[in-house]
Amino acid sequence: MQDNTPAAPGGAYAAAGVDIDALNRAKHLIGVAVRSTRRPEVLADAGAFGGMFAVGALGVPDPVLVASVDGVGTKLKVAFALGRHGTVGADLVAHCVDDILTCGARPLFFLDYLGLGDLPPETIAEVVTGVAAGCRAAGCALIGGETAQLPGFYPPGEYDLAGTIIGIVARDRIVSGQAMRAGDVVIGLPAVGLHTNGYSLARKVFAERDWAVPVPELGLSIGDALLLPHPSYAAPVRRVLDDPALGDVVTGMAHITGGGLIENIPRVVPAGLGVDLDARRWEILPIFRLIQGHGRVPWDEMLRVFNLGIGYVLTVREEQADAILAALQATEPGARRIGAVVDRPAGEVVRVEGLPG
Repeated sequence: MQDNTPAAPGGAYAAAGVDIDALNRAKHLIGVAVRSTRRPEVLADAGAFGGMFAVGALGVPDPVLVASVDGVGTKLKVAFALGRHGTVGADLVAHCVDDILTCGARPLFFLDYLGLGDLPPETIAEVVTGVAAGCRAAGCALIGGETAQLPGFYPPGEYDLAGTIIGIVARDRIVSGQAMRAGDVVIGLPAVGLHTNGYSLARKVFAERDWAVPVPELGLSIGDALLLPHPSYAAPVRRVLDDPALGDVVTGMAHITGGGLIENIPRVVPAGLGVDLDARRWEILPIFRLIQGHGRVPWDEMLRVFNLGIGYVLTVREEQADAILAALQATEPGARRIGAVVDRPAGEVVRVEGLPG
């Protein structure tokens, strides 16, 4: 029997949930933002099947490429709830930049992935424009990506966002942690909030609160506090790494992401060593005190979920610690000594004292 049902507006694919015209409008909207990240080494225009980047043109001796991939996690749920999508893309780039920075690498280029269901082209453009803004700030090119419309997979108005970064470092400038030794000083760079980790717990703790109402302890609303941007630590850290007198005495670096200080610092600490930290040497941000108190979360669990106010850590030789601290404080005034590397043949790699009772 012949089916005389009129075709749906936009065609059968649109009726199945994939609106090609809407996706094309989104690509048009993001074109200027993507092109604004272009570097001379980029050899293909956005939209090609593969992005191309001429690494040899950089003149880095014995170059090593450094790659990392990550997402924004359930911080996206906060963006959905508040209808604010302009900063999560920059969060993603900053997170990835900070990850490869721990090896001493500079970012070269970035690729993003946006998976969505039913999302207006303007929202898609807002998200990707945020990615481009993060790339411009980091000096890396957004050379490609994928926007995948997956009807039935994501609820209307929601999406997932992930990205891959490629950076470069000369082999003899890699910071691996293997040069670390007992007596090295631990320097911490301050966080501004949750960054991109711990949001599942935070959202549960604040599920019954009004996210739009200012909270005196925070000086802003819960929603604003949860959407504070993830900072890039490249500027202060590169000031040290690029200084011939200081770069060689940085022995290890860690980006404090999911798992907090307890699980991220051990990723760069050699066997036989440990790190002792004193939480009284930095500010535990009000947002973490609010989560802990309102959710009745034990402090030892808080320590394993959140950064608790320290977003990035460097270990440096004690004799140069003051000079490195001064260099860091030129662009990051909140940098401070927070502990030391010690001999520790066995047991927990990181120990933290001075947490609130």
